[in-house]
Order: sequence, then C-alpha cells, then structure tokens
Amino acid sequence: MRAAVLHETGQDKLDVLDDIEAVGFGPGKARIRVRATGLCHSDISAMNGVLPQPAPFVPGHEGAGEILDVGDGVTHVKPGDRVLVCWLPACRQCPACRRGQTQLCLAGFMNAGTPNFKRAGDSSDVFGFAGTGTFTEEVVVDAGCAVPIPDDVPFDIAALIGCGVTTGLGAAVNTADVAAGSSVAVIGCGGVGVSAIQGARLKGAAEIVAVDPVASRREAALRFGATQAVAPDELADANQRLTAGEGFDYVFEVVGKSATARTAYEATRRGGTLCVVGAGAMDDQVQFNMFELFFDEKRILPSLYGGGDVLQSYERAIALWRAGRIDLESMITHRVQLTGINEALEQMRSGVALRTCIEI
Repeated sequence: MRAAVLHETGQDKLDVLDDIEAVGFGPGKARIRVRATGLCHSDISAMNGVLPQPAPFVPGHEGAGEILDVGDGVTHVKPGDRVLVCWLPACRQCPACRRGQTQLCLAGFMNAGTPNFKRAGDSSDVFGFAGTGTFTEEVVVDAGCAVPIPDDVPFDIAALIGCGVTTGLGAAVNTADVAAGSSVAVIGCGGVGVSAIQGARLKGAAEIVAVDPVASRREAALRFGATQAVAPDELADANQRLTAGEGFDYVFEVVGKSATARTAYEATRRGGTLCVVGAGAMDDQVQFNMFELFFDEKRILPSLYGGGDVLQSYERAIALWRAGRIDLESMITHRVQLTGINEALEQMRSGVALRTCIEI
C-alpha cells in the first residue's frame, strides 16, 4: 500500500512509497482505511527532531477513515464504522485517568515505540508518528485510537477535530477557561491558534488580538473571531492601546518556542493567565526570575491536547460545528493527494496554509 515515509530525522521531504505494509494487527487492535488527514505542525516538529520520534516513520496523527477490521476483544467499533484517530487514547485505569486527567495518560505514548508498518521488500520496521501514522492508506492502531463519529461529520472535518481543533478550542474553554468580557492575545495563528481564537470568542472575550508574522494568517484570524490582528513587532503597541500597558487577561502561546513564551509572559497582566499550547523542544529553555514569578502572580498553565477529556471534547466540537458556532470548513485552506504531501509541507512551513487536508 502507499504511505509517506521519513527515512531519517532531519530530512525535509517525505518519500511516498508503494511497498509499505501495516503490521501489528491482533487482539485489541483496529485496522483503519484512512480517508482524510490533516497536516499539523507537530508532524514537522517530529520530522526535524523537535519532538522525539523513532525513525523511519510515517508522519500524520490527525486523521479519519473507516474501520476495515477489528481484533478480538474490540467491541466499540466494527468494520464499516466511520472513525477519527485519537493519537492519545486514555487507558481509563492509570492514576492520571482515575483523577479525571485523561489527557495526561501515558499509555498512548507507549505505542510510539512499537513499529506499526514495515517495508514489504526487506521487512524493515517503520514506525507511526505518536503510535498512529496517518499519511497512509491503511494503519493498524490500538483500538482506543479509533473513535466513532456520526455519519453527518465529513472525514476532513473529523480529522481536524482529532487534533488541532480539540487542542486550540480546549485551551481556551478547558484550560484557561476564558472569562466573558476579558482581553485575549493569541500568539501563533495557524490551525491551533485560530481554534483558540474561536474558543475565546465562544467564551465571550471582548478583545481578541491575533499575533502572527504572516499577513494571510492575520487576515484569516479576523474571520475566525479576532477583533484585531497584528504582526509580532506590533504587539506592544496593541497592548498599550487596549490595556494601557497593563497586559492582557489571557495570552495563548501557540508557537512552542522559548522566545514567544517569554513574549507571551510579558504581555500577560499581573494576575493574568499565560496558556502554553505550542509543542516545543526539550532543550529549549525559557527563563523567569524568582521575583517576577512571586510578585506578578501570573498563572502559567500548560495545555496538552485541549486540557480535558478528549472524547468529551470531540463531542463538544461536533455539537458546536453542527450549530454553526465554530467554523471548521474554512480552516481547510488547501487540499492535496498523498502524492502531493511535500507540497503540503511547504504550505505549512511558509505559513500560507492554516490546515492542508490530504485526501487519500
């Protein structure tokens, strides 16, 4: 079957091969025919080594498709069911799950170290990103990764909900719990950033400032609910105009770099909330002094995968989309076939795409 493979960490292009086989099917597993998958910046981060991932591997974790087969013991889905791929399934048994913090369950990460593909010719192992790997025609995953979706939800919309929408929307709704009438700044306005903007709008934020170096993304952010959109070097001026220099009530860092995290902290008012959403590198250190942490009393809240139960978050996103309260269709700015995956990578790197949908 066909899949896009990164042979070595650090390579900037994927190799689309026709001799890949999905492996690992058995009890507790599900085989999925992928129909649509989104390109998330985390895929690029795994390719360049910012996020740890064994290679060679098939990127992609934001996907949706149909169940082809299920292993023994799998009862919540059956062949023919339409599903989205959850890259961080909860075991429901570990201490984090029992505390109700299912987004912190580590069981799903264990799948990342087990190959779920191989080359047909030499049988060499090929991993799937985050234990999934959706840049392929078929994938075998832990059954918990296969989440049923209603028939009225298109595959491309379901794929977005599988990661970017859940992450950004949940950061505003779950983690930060944005207060009505508040001021918000969102630094980084790709797919996750505009989802955070939509979440802040839903929660009733009075001012939502989108911050991004790419003009087309700033323009898009205004369509998704931002009240103003500025380049990074204009943030200080916006802060002065809107808050008299006090700082924003909530600032979302959706880039994943220490420099933007520090900028976000400085743009947050005393007693305000900095929500860290971007996935960064383990060796990228951000510095705070002990006096400012104590004296300014700013809350620093990391948000992993939307900071809540992902199954509930999926259901909420679908309900909001059905009601027209969030716009997911317009987030897909580009579409390519799997053979055009490297074109999609360039669209992401250049910033011209909010989300590119790979149709398979």
